[in-house]
Amino acid sequence: MSGIIRVYKRDEEGTLQFREAWFDEDYSQFVMNHGVVGHQSTTDETDVENAEAAERLMDAFAVQCAEDGYAEIPEQEQFWVVAQYALKTKDGTSRDRYLEEKAKDALISHLAWRGLGIVDRSEFSDSKLNIFCLTPDVNNTVSAIKVCIRGEDLDFTKLSIGAAPFGEDTFKLKHSPKPANSFTL
Repeated sequence: MSGIIRVYKRDEEGTLQFREAWFDEDYSQFVMNHGVVGHQSTTDETDVENAEAAERLMDAFAVQCAEDGYAEIPEQEQFWVVAQYALKTKDGTSRDRYLEEKAKDALISHLAWRGLGIVDRSEFSDSKLNIFCLTPDVNNTVSAIKVCIRGEDLDFTKLSIGAAPFGEDTFKLKHSPKPANSFTL
């Protein structure tokens, strides 16, 4: 099974649209998710008999998306958005590891249902927890991260957010709980 297909296109007004599809083996369903990037998507599920039937639907989905002008956005054309928490210890405590898992889980779901990319990884570094998100849309992702973290009650007052084009090491500060001019990993 080929995993997930995630594709994008800009409509006539320049709005970024997305479509994605995958086979949910637990429920034997082919799932399509689509909408405007940054907004809650619409989801359609179709029951399928087996993985082979799902594979045929995935192939048809890919063909239809290509015909409609949708395409994958290469990583090199996307951006890193990093949700960062200041920690009290260099390597983090068990409470910080709990925060890491809760924040990652919340962000994975929140970003995915809005076509805003993926949570790539997280790491503890120099008294900071960094959660790396790869996204095609920086501004909507920054807003979504703030909404998600606040809504899940995950230490919003300690959250900073930085962004950089894929492949660059210099991050621009996008959100900080206190006055600041720079963002470092």
